[in-house]
Parts: sequence; C-alpha cells; structure tokens
Amino acid sequence: MITSGGPAFRVTVPASTANLGPGFDALGLALARYDVVELQVTGGGLAIEVIDAGAGDVAEVPTDESHLVIRAFRRACAHWDVRPPGLHLRCHNAIPHARGLGSSAAAVVSGVALGYAVAGRKLDETALQLAAEFEGHADNAGASLLGGLVVAWFENGRFRAERVIPSERIRPVVAIPAERSSTVATRGLLPPQVPHADAAHSAGRAALTVLAMTERPELLLAATEDRLHQDYRAEAYPASSGLVRALRAQGVPATISGAGPTVLALTETGILPPSVDVGAFSVAELPVDRSGVQVEAR
Repeated sequence: MITSGGPAFRVTVPASTANLGPGFDALGLALARYDVVELQVTGGGLAIEVIDAGAGDVAEVPTDESHLVIRAFRRACAHWDVRPPGLHLRCHNAIPHARGLGSSAAAVVSGVALGYAVAGRKLDETALQLAAEFEGHADNAGASLLGGLVVAWFENGRFRAERVIPSERIRPVVAIPAERSSTVATRGLLPPQVPHADAAHSAGRAALTVLAMTERPELLLAATEDRLHQDYRAEAYPASSGLVRALRAQGVPATISGAGPTVLALTETGILPPSVDVGAFSVAELPVDRSGVQVEAR
C-alpha cells in the first residue's frame, strides 16, 4: 500500500454477471472475484500502477486520465465539488476484461466509491446513477455496488436498482474462454425489433428467474431460457453458445454471462457434468458476493 502523502483508501469490488438469460439489462448478480483499487491523495500529478492479480490484461490498461477508474473518480468528485491536487492509484486487477464479467462496471464502481470516500460521503442512490451513466444500464454496476442479485431499471431519467437476496443453494460456475467479446459489437447484432411472442416469453421468464434465484432454484432451467438476445449474438462466440446448449441439454441452467463470451452455470453443486467438454475454457466456481463494494480508509 502507498504509505506517504494525504488521505488513502482501498476499495474492493466484485465481478458481476448480467442478464441471467432473459433479464436483458435488468438482472445482475455479484460474483466473488475482486478487483482491489488503492488510492492516495498526493500533492500533485497522477500516478497509476496496474498489477495483474489474475485478469491477464495489464498491458492494455491505460495509465493516464483515460483510465476508467480515474474517469469515474473525477465524475464523483465533480458531483461533490472536491478537487484533490494529485493522485496515486494502484489497481490489482483480477476480473478479466471483455469476458462478460463486469470488469468495466467494477472499474466505474471503484472510481465512484473512491470519489465518495475522498469527499467524505457515504455511498447513496446517486452513486448508482453516476456509475450506471457510464454504461447506460444498471445491472452490472448495481450488482457490484450492492452485492447479491439486483433488479435494475430506468425511471424518470434515473437509473434504479434494488438488491434481492439470492438462495444459498445456488453455486455459480463460470467457464471463461481465451477470446474476448466487445459489448458494443455484440449489441450491434441485436435486431431493432423482436416478435411479440418472444418479448412476452422473455418477460415471463425474467419474472420467473427472480423467483427461481431467490426461492425455487429447481426452476432455473426453465427460468433462464432466453429468446431476446442470446441467439442473435451466437455468431460472435460459437464455442460459448455451443457450451450453453450442451450444458442445458444436461439439465444445467446455463446462459451467456452479460455480453459474453463467458458462460454462466447456475448450479447447486459447484461443478459441471464431466460429460460436457470444457477443454477450451477456464472453469471456476465463483460464489455469490453478498456485500458489494467495500471501502476502507487506510
């Protein structure tokens, strides 16, 4: 940890998975893989260190004002009208980038939380607004901010998210491929309109997903069936789409995590069927994070 200069803070922020199948831009779940960001106020300038704590993306992370944590931090500081003279930022990255595990949302939530800390403020509903503005939806940001399962929506010009407590029986497993996916690119594959029957199907299954995630995990296979976005984006990550189909054929509630290409399996055992080939993926059980972002003064 940085040990000289002005006030110092450390933020621990969880990864997240969004959609959970039919809950497009509306459902998010915090997962126990964490980025740790340390910040110290200094007398001037900006210094950024990026340390690979398992993400494998250090070489591509900027170390100037374009760094996403810094951009979100500046936004929160502007909201509270605070202007620290200089900053030393150290980022321990463990959430892989461009894999559908909410790395961008985690960086934004880290920056907003640090801005609040420097301003001497507690995180509030406006923190969600500031974070969600960066991505245009609050599912990932809400999950990283609040922990647990979140239901997110947009109302009267404001991003909203409510935390729901997921069942202890659910043990998420992720299968992370080597290739990456661009959220912008995969959104471009979505049609401007979908059939009314598909929209009605997704609305019903999204509602069922909330019930299944909280009280009836045995309903997750039916609940996570999606017709709104996954099939349209399958060409962007054929191996991941194939794995989702193979797992579901074995009775495992599997979906694409966020914009992909990571596959999320909502198991009750923490393991995947040995008959399903996952050789091209890095597989790990990631428990549900139930606390959300944590801020410490150092």
